[in-house]
Parts: sequence; structure tokens; C-alpha cells
Amino acid sequence: MEPIELEIRQWLAQVVVGLNLCPFAARPAAEGRVRVHISAAADEAALLTDLQFELQRLDEVDSATLETTLIAVPNMLADFADYNDFLDLVDELLDRNEWSGDYQVASFHPHYQFAGTAPQDAENLSNRSPYPLLHLLRESSVEAAIEAHPDTARIPDDNIRRLRELNAQQRRQLFSYLK
Repeated sequence: MEPIELEIRQWLAQVVVGLNLCPFAARPAAEGRVRVHISAAADEAALLTDLQFELQRLDEVDSATLETTLIAVPNMLADFADYNDFLDLVDELLDRNEWSGDYQVASFHPHYQFAGTAPQDAENLSNRSPYPLLHLLRESSVEAAIEAHPDTARIPDDNIRRLRELNAQQRRQLFSYLK
């Protein structure tokens, strides 16, 4: 496993699953149904091609084998504004290939910042990752997870509370990739 994938899997295990930021992530991670693809793309066209191939892979492989894919983008989109702009192209790709309603793409970035927050606000940590990531999710799995969860509306507030409760040492340890 290459170093970038190891970093992402460590982030997934310690932050996403470890802090229970996504209550739906633990099972597919434990069962080995999370694919990490490291994109070599250096421009938007190449990254869109990678995205298309990974969505096609999800189309072809049953969710019992492959639930979700994380595409890491180490060579581009380091600027959060550029990353956000690229998400419009992602939506266009989903629409053009009639994947809207079948798949959705969640966004994670080292400099993620929710609208109306300051960069250092704890809630931004919930979407901060070691590299820009495109998280490909099966819409049917998201819907099933939402139906099975007792109160999905509380997840963001619980995450903010949990992240605010971390002390400085815990933050440095868990988010050491945020330099």
C-alpha cells in the first residue's frame, strides 16, 4: 500500500470512524469494502476521467464487495476555492452520465471550511482530510443508512460537539496532516 493510501486509511480509521463522525462508515471500512484510488491527475480532464472510471467500477461491482470509493487528489485542487469550483464539474458529470440519483459525491479537503465559519472553527474538522478527496457514495446505501439511523438530523451537531471537546493535544494528534 502506498503512503498516500495509508494516510487516508489512517484518517478514515482514527477520525471518521474513530470519532464516529459518520456512523455509517465503520461497517464498510471493517469489511474492506472501501476502495481508495490515488489519482495521478494533474488537470481537470484527467481527474474527471478518473472519476468516471471509478463510478463505472461502482456500477459493475456489487455493494457487498465494494460499497464506496475515496478518490485522493494529491497533485491538484490544493486551493479550497478551486476544489469547490471543480465540484460543479463533478455534478455535471453525474448528470451527463445519468448517475444523479444513483451516486452522490461527498467532499473532503485539508482546508475545508463551511460557509459562515472561521477557518479555525471546530466544525470544519469534520470535513478535513489529508488530501482533497472525492467520496463516491451509492445513493441507495445512503438512503438505507438514513432509514436505519434513529436521528440523522443530530449527526452534524453531535460532530461539532465531539470536535469541540477535543483538547489541543488530541487535535494535533488526530489532525497532524493539517499543517
